[in-house]
Amino acid sequence: MKPNFELQWKINEQQAGRMIKEFLKEKEISRIALTDIKFRGGKILVNNSEVNVRHLLKVGEIVTVIFPLENPSEGLVGEKIKLEILFEDPYLLVVNKPSGMSTIPSREHPTGSLANALVGYYEKIGIRATSHIVTRLDRDTSGIVLIAKHRHVHHLLSKQQQNGDVKRTYEAFAEGSLKIKMGMIEEPIGRKLDSIIEREVRSDGQYACTQYKVLKWYKEFTHVELELKTGRTHQIRVHMSYIGHPLLGDDLYGGNLLLIERQALHCRRIRFLHPFSGMDMNFTAPLPLDMDEIIKAAL
Repeated sequence: MKPNFELQWKINEQQAGRMIKEFLKEKEISRIALTDIKFRGGKILVNNSEVNVRHLLKVGEIVTVIFPLENPSEGLVGEKIKLEILFEDPYLLVVNKPSGMSTIPSREHPTGSLANALVGYYEKIGIRATSHIVTRLDRDTSGIVLIAKHRHVHHLLSKQQQNGDVKRTYEAFAEGSLKIKMGMIEEPIGRKLDSIIEREVRSDGQYACTQYKVLKWYKEFTHVELELKTGRTHQIRVHMSYIGHPLLGDDLYGGNLLLIERQALHCRRIRFLHPFSGMDMNFTAPLPLDMDEIIKAAL
């Protein structure tokens, strides 16, 4: 089993003279995380010697934060399910999720989820961690999912997401022919009163904004590219249905099942900043076979 997750910094002149707790706050290590470190087996070291959070930093000192070991979520069983990994480093994973795989287990689908697959993968490679999924997709939506390997990394990436700095681009097949090549759909979305699953555009819903661009028109559908400016449940599906162009295969929101039996929606691209290096991370996943075959048949 691999050792605890840890982070390390060398103190420069601008950081010297401050208490370590102030320094760690700037590094986005929360008070809750510090409490966990103190009481659940973590450590704060300066030059390999344990210190408390009131230690005054000096130029050249090496600060190491060792986080407590994580336990997989209770009841989340690891499963041997092959993952299509687009990128992996000690902090995060980017995977291409197939349609038909839930992101997390549910009552209807208690096994076979991405979360089950992740725990199984971590067991295989010797990481003691649970599933920290940053960007979720519906069960029948395919495409890129961003995953953190540790609770603290999840915190940093979730903050990026809340600030709108995790950019996801989708491709979809919408019924009919969109007349305007580019557009913005700004309509509030809320839960449908008689359903625990279905959403709808409603005046008392949460603000939601979807930007779309037509990639190509076909006889029975329009191939569109979409970017979410907000992240509401079923947002693309609800908005496209609202403007009269439900996604092919999305019978929950009025789409027909003649060409495909799941919503024709794929997360094609993701872009974000690496939480530690600050590098621009940009990944793409090609259209899956079922969507690609629809295009080939329509040519």
